Amino acid sequence: MKLACEILYILSAICFIVGLKGLSNPKTARRGNLFSAVGMGIAIVTSLLYPIELASGKMISPVNFAANNYFWILGGLMIGSLIGWQRAVKVEMTAMPQLVSIFNGFGGLSAMLLGILEALKFDNETTILQSIIVFSAMVIGAISFSGSVLAYLKLDGKVKDKHVMLPAHNIINLLLLALTIGSVVFAIMNPSTLSIAIAAVLALVYGFSFVAPIGGADMPVVISLLNSVTGISAAVAGYLYDNQIMILGGILVGASGTILTLLMCRAMNRSILNVVAGGFGSAAVGAGVGAAAGGDEDRTIQEASPIDIAILLNYANQVIMVPGYGMAVAQAQKQAKELDTLLTEKGVEVFYGIHPVAGRMPGHMNVLLAEVDISYDKLLDLDDCNSRLTDTDIVLIIGANDVVNPSALDDPSSNIYGMPILEVWNAKQTVVFKRSMKPGYAGIQNPLFFHDNNKMLFGDAKDSLGKIIDELKTL
Repeated sequence: MKLACEILYILSAICFIVGLKGLSNPKTARRGNLFSAVGMGIAIVTSLLYPIELASGKMISPVNFAANNYFWILGGLMIGSLIGWQRAVKVEMTAMPQLVSIFNGFGGLSAMLLGILEALKFDNETTILQSIIVFSAMVIGAISFSGSVLAYLKLDGKVKDKHVMLPAHNIINLLLLALTIGSVVFAIMNPSTLSIAIAAVLALVYGFSFVAPIGGADMPVVISLLNSVTGISAAVAGYLYDNQIMILGGILVGASGTILTLLMCRAMNRSILNVVAGGFGSAAVGAGVGAAAGGDEDRTIQEASPIDIAILLNYANQVIMVPGYGMAVAQAQKQAKELDTLLTEKGVEVFYGIHPVAGRMPGHMNVLLAEVDISYDKLLDLDDCNSRLTDTDIVLIIGANDVVNPSALDDPSSNIYGMPILEVWNAKQTVVFKRSMKPGYAGIQNPLFFHDNNKMLFGDAKDSLGKIIDELKTL
């Protein structure tokens, strides 16, 4: 029985690795997700069937050992599955980052509860190493849980940066971290219900405080970072229960989350320390926002109508659409696909410029476009898109802002200076779809709006694209 379970664990691990590999490419992402889900299913069933070794060395099948626990285990699995399915089916694409964040948080909560339960079992035979492992799972899980909950609340607009920011917040975070570590050391040396509770509460407070000063524009990075932290807590819990698949799964999640975090930081030309210190897109930079916006008061924009844009598109040879979060909010992907089809029939080449951090999480725009069966071959990454822009007649910037902001290249005082962006102004003409002149997610004004070769089309993106399509059909 044990050998069969070990083989199933290996099969589960292979599914995880193949699944992660598949997730690295939009074309294979769906298959990769299914492989990972199958691997997790195998891991759960195998863990329930894995023989239990008693202190005497005797192996007992869990089917006959504490069988009543299966009622609670299966009940929990069914309730969790139903809740997860219901949330996943109903969630809008604009709320996907929030869903990822809260699901990640519950993973951390599980590790925290496991750590607390094991810590309450401490006795005189418990070693220091065992205590460190247990408290590591508890503290890391608690930080991930409370941090993920605040990230969810920020992304969902339920909490604003100014409501959770305190003066000298980074110093407060350092003090809280020191207190948390101190409480853990004390609990290891003096295990009791009170010392364990204090360590858990301080870890929860630190997790919340850790995310508090981080600006809204950095939330995708934070979600990825917290995801890697949850993976680490799962790996520690696996070591606690001597469960190889938990260790491997946790390591894979932790490693992939860390790699993704680093890639996102590179895409913004910033360090993790800079992100954690906060400031980008947070209340801390409010004064800078006002100054930037005020400096553009005397500059003029060129406002266009749908018929103007339709005429430009009708005579274009190559068009690039740059989707952003605004496109997701307007649910304009179907209209983008319809416009794509119409232009293609007229002999116009259509591509999509995808910035690595467009939207609220990595791959957000890819999934949005995949929903309407837009060919993956039309999706250009940052470098490919920039190389094509000089030959592009018109760029339609649909709900994107910060990823096309020239300040990243020419304004050292800007909060996004040094961030690699889509240099759309190199095209012959740009059109920005926006509801208003308000700054983007990073909270800074975009000088692109005032460029000579840019036109502004105000209104809901879905409605604006629909009007352009109607006008194109008459030309």
